[in-house]
Amino acid sequence: MAARPCFNLRKEVTAMATASVSRPKSRMASARPEPERFSYLLAADTVPDTGLDAAIEADEAGRRALASQAGVLAVQSFEASFHVGREGRDRFKVSGRLHARVTQTCVVSLEPFESEIAADICVEFAPSGSVAAEKLNLESNPPDPVVDGQIDLGALAAEFLVLNLDPYPRKAGAVFEEPGAGAGTDKKDSPFAVLLRR
Repeated sequence: MAARPCFNLRKEVTAMATASVSRPKSRMASARPEPERFSYLLAADTVPDTGLDAAIEADEAGRRALASQAGVLAVQSFEASFHVGREGRDRFKVSGRLHARVTQTCVVSLEPFESEIAADICVEFAPSGSVAAEKLNLESNPPDPVVDGQIDLGALAAEFLVLNLDPYPRKAGAVFEEPGAGAGTDKKDSPFAVLLRR
């Protein structure tokens, strides 16, 4: 087993992106139906002892669902490749790579622009019962649960897309200009100066 647990990879990315990922509202708070979510299910009992490789590519409907989940204008392309290996009888290690092209809104110019997203994926899965037990140990990194005997590779890839998006997307060359700023204005004293240094 690798010296660096899979869960740490997600933990590091989450620490940088937590502020930009909003939790879903409860059903009581809104009467709107839940949006379609991107999913690709793999039956855990089909994974041989030697492991297996899987690749997914989102079609048009999948890209729309991903754009809604990620809060971006559009997803032009979305591909992920995985290797699913066994770590004992009921435990699995999912490693892979995500590639996507998305359209976001620039926080400076408010113009749409495209950006490339690439991310490594490494997460462990185990039956939900053992996951609950491991969560009681605060020093451990609990795996994700295998739900109804299935591993959702699509949901996993979608999660890593969201975690790797820039929470403050900025188009190359975009420059913020303070409204009404004259030639003699001291930009150092402006409350917008921090944006100019980004």
